[in-house]
Amino acid sequence: MPGRSVLVLGLCLLLPCAGQHHREEAERIMATTPVIDGHNDLPWQLLKRFNNQLGLPEANLTLLKGTHTNIPKLRSGHVGGQFWSAYVPCSTQNKDAVRRTLEQIDVVHRMCELYPETFVCVVDSAGIQQAFRSNKVASLIGVEGGHSIDSSLGVLRTFYRLGVRYMTLTHSCNTPWVDNWLVDTGSEPPVHHGLSSFGKTVLEEMNRLGMIVDLAHVSVETMKVVLKLSKAPVIFSHSSAYSLCPHHRNVPDDVLNMVASTGSLVMVNFYNDYVTCGDTATLADVADHMDHVKKVAGAQSVGFGGDYDGVTRLPTGLEDVSTYPALVAELLARNWTEAEVKAALAENLIRVFKKVEEVKMTLQGTAARETPIAFEELEGTCRTSYGYLTNGASTARLLPAALLLALALLHSLLS
Repeated sequence: MPGRSVLVLGLCLLLPCAGQHHREEAERIMATTPVIDGHNDLPWQLLKRFNNQLGLPEANLTLLKGTHTNIPKLRSGHVGGQFWSAYVPCSTQNKDAVRRTLEQIDVVHRMCELYPETFVCVVDSAGIQQAFRSNKVASLIGVEGGHSIDSSLGVLRTFYRLGVRYMTLTHSCNTPWVDNWLVDTGSEPPVHHGLSSFGKTVLEEMNRLGMIVDLAHVSVETMKVVLKLSKAPVIFSHSSAYSLCPHHRNVPDDVLNMVASTGSLVMVNFYNDYVTCGDTATLADVADHMDHVKKVAGAQSVGFGGDYDGVTRLPTGLEDVSTYPALVAELLARNWTEAEVKAALAENLIRVFKKVEEVKMTLQGTAARETPIAFEELEGTCRTSYGYLTNGASTARLLPAALLLALALLHSLLS
């Protein structure tokens, strides 16, 4: 009906259309509270496409094509903070995972060095807030997968010194100390039923260091064990709600309740497979997940974890990092308050980060964990055994046997 179309157009000219109003409100809010996204795989794309050679003309991050992320898109999307993923595949486990991860950490630092007008590498919550004031993208590093530390507390501490501020405990593979999400599908056996004894030591050391624990990719049993044991709140850097899409990468409602009670955070993933459990999805479907996390765990438990440049299928309306304002507009249309939107955009993550820092302060003076993983728990054949006893068994495992022998000798002397 042409007349009706003209009438609607006329009303939109006289009064702001609801959609336009919500978009304008989103832009206004994000001008002072930009989004902190929990997970972006641009560094992986830089490795795959350019072997991390950022000086190549085609690797220019202002002109970069064929990716979800470049500098103009980040600016359009009001991205004020980004955890860049230092990801290397599970195929590197027990091989060159540490070296490969160091190279991915290095490429994030070089992004900050090459584009100082856009990126600033930060290592704490205060650095994020300063970056906001400077209108730069606070760039943080998250290591995606515990296989990257090769079961070494020394490597974990070294990563922290190099600026890593979260570690995802697994990717899509078990490590010698923690179970991943594939255990819940039945395609991999549960080995540790969450965390091994050494895995609990890794958790304690992350709390002591002030490194955020990330539970994306882990098994449900691992989620529950960590949420019970961690002294600090944790994050799911890029996971969605299992009740809406029963994919085992997502977070079940009983775990969401634990997220709420521990002050933790679920940063909702945009990958179609985790949003609708299908090939297609829409921006509204992602908003449904944010609504669900808010309903079950509270507005203080919701964040954004787009997984850009790490996935192959994205919802209509969320095709790249420039589209965050459209999602914020949708939340406003669903009657999220400005305070709730600001919390999801940045304040929830900053609160979690500050609490992690507070826990670190309370643990000052606590000695670094030094007991290594037992040698026989390590995997892979290309290893030396320096520091372990020559028969390959660890000192930690042999001490009880030595003690028993000493007691037996003492008993024989006294009898």
